[in-house]
Amino acid sequence: MDQHELLKPLSIIETRLGEVKPVTGLAYHTKQVESGSLFVCIRGYKTDGHLYLQQAAANGAVAAVVEYFVDKVDIPQYMVTDSRQALAALADRFYNHPSSRINITGVTASNGKTTTTYMLNSILEEYGLKTGLVGTVIVKMGDKVVQAGLTTPESLDLHQFFYQMVEQDVTHAVMEVSSSGLELKRVGSVDFDIVVLNNISREHIDLHGSFEAYFNAKASLVRKAKKNSWAILNLDCSYTASLVSETEAHVFTYSLKNEKAHCLVHNLDLSTGRARFTVELAGTNLPEITSNYPQSFNIELSVLGLHSVYNAMAAILAAMLYGVPVDVIQKALKTFGGVERRFELIFEDDFMILDDHFANSLNIHVTLETLQMMDYNNLHLVYAIRGGRGVTVNRENAEALAHWAPSLGLKKIIATTSISHVEEKDIVSLEERKIFEAVMAEAGIQTEIYEELPEAISRGLSETEPGDVLLLAGCQGMDYGASICLKQVHKLKPHLNEDEVFGALKNRIAGV
Repeated sequence: MDQHELLKPLSIIETRLGEVKPVTGLAYHTKQVESGSLFVCIRGYKTDGHLYLQQAAANGAVAAVVEYFVDKVDIPQYMVTDSRQALAALADRFYNHPSSRINITGVTASNGKTTTTYMLNSILEEYGLKTGLVGTVIVKMGDKVVQAGLTTPESLDLHQFFYQMVEQDVTHAVMEVSSSGLELKRVGSVDFDIVVLNNISREHIDLHGSFEAYFNAKASLVRKAKKNSWAILNLDCSYTASLVSETEAHVFTYSLKNEKAHCLVHNLDLSTGRARFTVELAGTNLPEITSNYPQSFNIELSVLGLHSVYNAMAAILAAMLYGVPVDVIQKALKTFGGVERRFELIFEDDFMILDDHFANSLNIHVTLETLQMMDYNNLHLVYAIRGGRGVTVNRENAEALAHWAPSLGLKKIIATTSISHVEEKDIVSLEERKIFEAVMAEAGIQTEIYEELPEAISRGLSETEPGDVLLLAGCQGMDYGASICLKQVHKLKPHLNEDEVFGALKNRIAGV
């Protein structure tokens, strides 16, 4: 491709000329560079791509996009203000604007991105559409599936995925959009048809520096949505609701509580953990396409949790905007098996074992509110303290646990630092452990803290009796909990066959 044609979308500040050659590919890492590549120098948190420009040129790069010139490199250098934004624009142009040729839905939230994207993908597949999926677990390009790396891939990789989807005749794609993906311009130049914002809570403050910065990163997906697109917003989240008037996109809202929403949830039944509810189109100024739908219809979910209701509502509204009939939506959601570690039922015999990633205080509140609506005898909780997230996040998580403990009858919490089951970045610090203990002590909740995850789970199982619920809860530190727990269950119940005990693990896509 001609260099000057490729560079047209960029606002180039200054150029350092050299021999101009055709571009045959793009790269932002020297390992990606081949003869004919245009190399984009990205400044990251740990290193600076400009330091590797000489190596990129030696590997065959014929030009570079930079934020400052690098001496002793004799290929053309094009200076821009933001090389991340430039990479996205270049990738979009190089692959001939692939996202504009697919109906793309971007989903962001502090909790529920993965489940919402999977729900919508299931509905679209049930409707007979060929779909793509980009997220934390996998990247699906029609019939081709690869393991995911980042929740939101780097922009070059993302546009390449969209290009492969076009090649596979994909018509609709759903993707998770993380706050870091937004902050780092990874979704730059993506042509979204629908954007979804389900909820916002305190998360990833370490990356963004403050909650306000984190909120603004999330909100940018809605604020920057194009005029003719749609923004699906949850009015039960005050942060999300505040964006209704801050976007040029058409707005389509849902709620379990706010009568001003376009779509309301009525007759909610969570007694078994699996929600049954009625969707009512009740608001004014409803999208024109909703005239093809009944004013109300019933939904049954096979997955558990109050949060699943919110995720399902986001997926339902997006499906309606794509014209999917009610009976297809109903069937897809009733058969949807869920995503690992999202209030996942991993064992159900004479007692129930649930596995939830408990990522932040909002996640904890919704999970424990769901448990309050369920019928069972006693709740037992094994909680992995969240390492590497600091005192503030761990205090808020502990306070959320303390808030629900009285109504759930929780007088004791079994906790673990999971020392042998976390990476170095997720090790629980002394300060993080102490704040958890302090909040529990102030709330009058007894704690038993184990360094090893298997010991904590064994203790929880030993106290679980018929009719009870055992909740395995926590990010990173509890990632191996289900496998450990079910192995222990199999020893306790040798009369059960392996499918009865380990069935949930066999259905996982990328879990352990």
